[in-house]
Amino acid sequence: MKKILLVEDDHRLSQSVAAALEKDGYTCVPAYDGQMALKAFQQDTYHLVLLDLNLPKMNGIDLCDRFRHMNPAIPILVITAFGDIDSKMEAFETGADDYLVKPFHLKELQAKVKVFLKRAEQPAAAEPVLQLPDIRLDPNKKVAVREGKEIHLTPKEYSLLEYLLRHKKRIISKDELAMNLWDANYGVTHNTIEVYINFLRNKIDKDFDKKLILTKPGFGYYLNDQRDEL
Repeated sequence: MKKILLVEDDHRLSQSVAAALEKDGYTCVPAYDGQMALKAFQQDTYHLVLLDLNLPKMNGIDLCDRFRHMNPAIPILVITAFGDIDSKMEAFETGADDYLVKPFHLKELQAKVKVFLKRAEQPAAAEPVLQLPDIRLDPNKKVAVREGKEIHLTPKEYSLLEYLLRHKKRIISKDELAMNLWDANYGVTHNTIEVYINFLRNKIDKDFDKKLILTKPGFGYYLNDQRDEL
């Protein structure tokens, strides 16, 4: 039976969500503040975290960061009343996998939970390592290494780098990145794409002489594999 950590300080909402998910056959463990959630996460194994951001004792962003470092693979779905773009970007940058704004329909939440848990139970086939002369990405371990140094990436940064590497022979537009790497309900803008590209550049390019992520103005981004035709 799949176990879900439900971090929500609104007791009535927590009970409603837990009842709906338990009806679907899942086990829900409630936590009503940040410290309670962190202790529960440390003491047990979960298949999914549902995480509010506005919590007493420890906020959801700090919790998301702690959860992500303790278990890089666990899906984290943020559920919050904060629907502004800055809050969404901060959550994704910290390691959230998806974002649901209150008020929401329980059926929408149930559908998202089903997708996350179904995806997690399907063993992925081993994938070939993606690489250029200066960087190596292992899709099986979700690890990026440049010049022998492991680069710690958030899930969104990793997805960006993986997409660029998988399509390294061409220029990738911002619209293509938005369509393939963001949920349709997220409302991602070109400015948001630029922000995330800068996040990624700060981690894989800042401390190195050769810059890997290049921009072709008016067209998009491509990886520097020492070709001149771009």
